[in-house]
Amino acid sequence: MFLASLDREAVAAIASEAVLVLPIGATEQHGPALPLGTDTMLVDAVVQAACARLSTARPVVVAPTVPYGNSAHHLFACAGSVSPGTLLRLLGDLIDSFIRSGFRRIFLVNGHGGNDECVRLAVKDAVNRHPVVLGAVSYWTLAGHGALPDIPGHAGAFEASLLLAARPDALPTPPGPDVVPGPRPVHEDPFGDGVVVVRGGDWAASGGFTDPPGKGSAAAGVAYLDSIGEALADVLRRFSELPLRPDQAGAFAPAGGGGGGGGDDAH
Repeated sequence: MFLASLDREAVAAIASEAVLVLPIGATEQHGPALPLGTDTMLVDAVVQAACARLSTARPVVVAPTVPYGNSAHHLFACAGSVSPGTLLRLLGDLIDSFIRSGFRRIFLVNGHGGNDECVRLAVKDAVNRHPVVLGAVSYWTLAGHGALPDIPGHAGAFEASLLLAARPDALPTPPGPDVVPGPRPVHEDPFGDGVVVVRGGDWAASGGFTDPPGKGSAAAGVAYLDSIGEALADVLRRFSELPLRPDQAGAFAPAGGGGGGGGDDAH
């Protein structure tokens, strides 16, 4: 179901048992070959692919996609961007309002790399305010093992392939093989797991994309969409089965509370 198509009585009837999926996109430059709406179109396609494969006893409701995100690093060319603080407040406000509307299981699906930290922080922060179940994922992390290099990259073969598979109308002219980026940004270099290294000016110098989009193909995009859609469907199924309250057998018991442990020195 699509939230925007439901009336208030329909929402009231299902919200407490439903899973609400909130896609998060962006509007930003995608190199010389891909449209500014790439991230928003692709997160929509991924969510639709997952819902088509999802089997759950709970209703699944898809909220309207947020089409803007943290895209300041693409303003050298063109973007509609909000600051990380604004994005975090926006997501927190949306989560709060959906909970007030009756939803108790909310899952955010992110489609833009600049949003990743804020999306994960938003659910971690909101769960401290509400006794609900929240989740988040950046969809490309579910891509698995494919044939294309540079996953996810930006405005390159991966995203071009997904667009060719899911939204060929958005690419009336397929990217040519002669479209290549400039110097590789340092954030693409392998410094080790968990290490973040960034350098001012890298995005502009690269031309705004990380690898040649002309190396993408519709066949590769179909394979990626199938893989990601199946993985996201499994995540949402497992998410839908989580109880709203933790098992009392595993609940934390403060010292002296009769729970048999869990004092200040327990870890």
